[in-house]
Amino acid sequence: MLDFPRWKVWGILLTILIGVIFAVPNFFPESQIGRWPGFVPHRQINLGLDLRGGSHILLEADTGDIAKQRLEVIEESVRSELRQGEGGRIAIGDVSTTGGRLSFMLRNPADLDKAVERMRQLTRPVGITGQRDWDVSVVDGSRLVLTPTSSGGRVAVDNAMQQAVEVIRRRIDEMGTREPAIVRQGDNRIVVQVPGLQDPAALKSLLGKTAKLEFKMVDMRAAVPEELKQGRAPVGSQALPYPDDPRGVGVIAVERRPVVTGDQLIDASIGQDQNGMPAVNFRFDSAGGRRFARATQENTGKPFAIILDNKVISAPVINEPILGGAGIISGNFTTESANQLAILLRSGKLPVALKVVEERTVGPDLGADSIRSGVIASIVATAAVIAFMLATYGRFGIYATTALALNILIIMGVMSIFGVTLTLPGIAGFVLTIGAAVDANVLINERIREEQRKGRGIIQSVETGYKEATRTIWDANITNLIAAVIMIIFGSGPIKGFAVVLTIGIATSVFTAVTVTRLMVARWLKAKRPVELVI
Repeated sequence: MLDFPRWKVWGILLTILIGVIFAVPNFFPESQIGRWPGFVPHRQINLGLDLRGGSHILLEADTGDIAKQRLEVIEESVRSELRQGEGGRIAIGDVSTTGGRLSFMLRNPADLDKAVERMRQLTRPVGITGQRDWDVSVVDGSRLVLTPTSSGGRVAVDNAMQQAVEVIRRRIDEMGTREPAIVRQGDNRIVVQVPGLQDPAALKSLLGKTAKLEFKMVDMRAAVPEELKQGRAPVGSQALPYPDDPRGVGVIAVERRPVVTGDQLIDASIGQDQNGMPAVNFRFDSAGGRRFARATQENTGKPFAIILDNKVISAPVINEPILGGAGIISGNFTTESANQLAILLRSGKLPVALKVVEERTVGPDLGADSIRSGVIASIVATAAVIAFMLATYGRFGIYATTALALNILIIMGVMSIFGVTLTLPGIAGFVLTIGAAVDANVLINERIREEQRKGRGIIQSVETGYKEATRTIWDANITNLIAAVIMIIFGSGPIKGFAVVLTIGIATSVFTAVTVTRLMVARWLKAKRPVELVI
């Protein structure tokens, strides 16, 4: 137990050195760290919303919108399958989506079995229950009805929310903010916390837009402004608002079928138009570029509409074919609005509409007070523990307090390396770790005293004390670690912040309290060879 091979000594020292090096930046201001050489660690512990201040927004998804999208997708799939599916075309009457169900009448009842088989091929199994996402039934011998199942609806909501979280994360990352917290809450809510952001207006604007981008041809048949203002457009077209309409109508008719959509965009960036005004440059993937090139070739001289969230941004005339798969969106943009649109397009569209149901801003003063209180609590706790250990165990108390100081630095280093966000409950976990970090040394020292009372020699007492106490230490810390991991998995917000710091503290305290102190004791015994052990 007291024999340390050279490789193990170097391993322990290297671990301590790495932890201390990565902890050092936390003791310097960011302005000074920015001037350090590139090879020196720069990362600091991220402060959560309650410590740094910032914006908190609670978003809620419209599950009815998800159901509507599912209905639109299955309708398109049904039409395509019946028109072009294997086995030939199946003629049907009008398709109805009344009541959230899709139904249609077969023109030839003899096609019933074939139609049912094709519809069932469009459905998918959900989970392990065997239930499918759509239920196919026959009414009156010739009408097929597709009804969404509850299991399919839950899976659709879950998938949409997962995708929404990722889109929100990409949008916030594009803003350059540091370590946002984006967490699902319940089935259809998302909590967004952005430390350091004091103005939630820009964040609300960024997250509240679906960013559904479409390019559609303008329908030149709609020439009566009064009809457009009433929402009436020719068959196959739709009337959409056009705030910057140079005609002053404010509404324009566009074809329902898009030429290309934002799903095929691969990049968007802020730029300038031919007049030097802010604009957005965009670029399609290869498939989108080909479609865009073909559409501009076939419609040269005609206007097309650039539509964002069912609102026309601009409707320029195609002066010449656009063959490079890239273009520019111009309009009455400011630099900020053009940059925001570029962020929206780069991050992709939200799969579901989100609305803000709660918002609040936490000022930095409250966070500063919390940090000050946490630092004071940490200092008081550390000083009290050090005084107790020195007074009770003498030299071995010095080893314990040295290990405690290293433990604090290593915790900070680990949090910096992995980008862990420190919250107010996390400070509580930090203070708790300080108090609990010396528990192992208390067990070890008391066990050494017990072995001495039994008449064992110095080396044997120390070796047995460490060996026997280590078993108890591992058992106690493993149970604490299990509880902390469970809180990380199932907890959120303050609970998770507390559990993360506690987990790191448990791992580092076992290393410093057992391995590091054992190394220090072993080196002392080997160097001094004391004839009497006072502990």
